[in-house]
Amino acid sequence: MAFLSAVTLLWAFSFSLIGVYLAGQVDPWFSALSRIVLAMLVFMPFLKVRAVSVQTATMLMLIGAIQLGLMYGFYYHSFLYLSVPEVLLFTVMTPLYVTLVNDLLDKRLRGHFLLSAAVATLGAIAIRYDGLNKDFVLGFFIVQGANLCFATGQVLYKRVAPSLAFPQHQIFGWFFIGASLVSGLSFLFFGNIQSLPATDLQWGILLYLGIIASGLGYFGWNKGATQVDVGSLAIMNNLLIPAGILVNLLIWNRDADLLRLTVGGGIILLALPLNQWLLNKRKIDANAA
Repeated sequence: MAFLSAVTLLWAFSFSLIGVYLAGQVDPWFSALSRIVLAMLVFMPFLKVRAVSVQTATMLMLIGAIQLGLMYGFYYHSFLYLSVPEVLLFTVMTPLYVTLVNDLLDKRLRGHFLLSAAVATLGAIAIRYDGLNKDFVLGFFIVQGANLCFATGQVLYKRVAPSLAFPQHQIFGWFFIGASLVSGLSFLFFGNIQSLPATDLQWGILLYLGIIASGLGYFGWNKGATQVDVGSLAIMNNLLIPAGILVNLLIWNRDADLLRLTVGGGIILLALPLNQWLLNKRKIDANAA
């Protein structure tokens, strides 16, 4: 849980940095590509090339292509239609996607994971369920595409990582290589070279987002995902929402309902012990049977 908590704090700043300084100013395909390439460069010195099988490298590249390459394509475009709080609000479905993708791969539905994720989702909705702009329907579906990609990548990595024969930092470069292939092709076909970063601040933000938020952040998040159960992973996805809104409020002075933030964040936190209690109860019932 420590890795997931640390990355949650790290990522809380990313939403506002993108929404305030990049969205509508810097080409979203370039923003996504630059983040991924910078993150890839962080892990290239550690990368095991010849020692890793083609199957393992391909699987990691596929996960990166889905979780990061495709996800960023949706994610950055959502800021063209939604405000930062609205993007945060529409990510509330991610925990449900995590549990449902996991159950789909297992070919069974485990209700306690779904229940804990639903509680976290209710907490997130309580935070920002208010007026939305005229583009909210399109923005909503764009964010859902990002949510589904992010959830699918997490679940796949959680399943693949335990079987790897190398420390995770020595193979994580393959994750970013796969993401960079998708993002590079997207920029080639859809990017606008007339909308590259124009200020030192924008370049600096991209450097931070690439090296720190993406490079260290995604490694820490995926590593943390392998250390917790699926229910806790689903819940931690929604802790990003109160953290992101709080940062947006304190630093960029955006309006936020502190009462809703407190109540919603409390509901999300309560979902963690609820999930643990349901897990323990299920183990006790299984042993008794």
